[in-house]
Amino acid sequence: MTPERSDRLTAVLNKRQLNLTVVLENVSDPHNISAVMRTCDAVGIQEIYILNTVMPSHKKWSAKASSSAAKWLTIHQFDSVQSCFDSLRKNYNKIYTTHLSSDAVGLHDLNLTENVALVFGNEHSGVSKELIDLCDGNFIIPQVGIIKSLNISVACAVSVYEAFRQKNIAGHYDSPQLKGEVLETLREQWGFEEE
Repeated sequence: MTPERSDRLTAVLNKRQLNLTVVLENVSDPHNISAVMRTCDAVGIQEIYILNTVMPSHKKWSAKASSSAAKWLTIHQFDSVQSCFDSLRKNYNKIYTTHLSSDAVGLHDLNLTENVALVFGNEHSGVSKELIDLCDGNFIIPQVGIIKSLNISVACAVSVYEAFRQKNIAGHYDSPQLKGEVLETLREQWGFEEE
């Protein structure tokens, strides 16, 4: 690996955020998943969770849509709501779903500087009631148009860029969060040579 490549990868690792993740529940289109991966990489999200309870686990992603972002992310796949939720609870203090309900708050009213997971549901039916019931609350993306929904990858992009904005103001990108074994594992996976 060239020194320039090593410096570039180190700079990216130094911006990775461990206290923000995205959960995709039963998202059927691999292009949507890949687009979400690309956005997650762009804002420094390292881990994403993919929950498939109505279809088999995904074997591959759309390289064109993701620009190969999947190889830079840690992807957790689950086939059980409870096992996914248990794993999320170990790592994140707040879990919010994108769900249009009477108790939903606006995206900009969430404190996304906390240790938080954002859940996005299936393209047609949204987040399942089972998962909604386990989460800490629902949020909506403010809109003024006729259609009251966005494509899953667009909704995710809008949401994580609001998190990026809040976290950037709070200084979360100013010092590395990855340390110790987690950092060394990623350095190895990303192809760093021994120094």
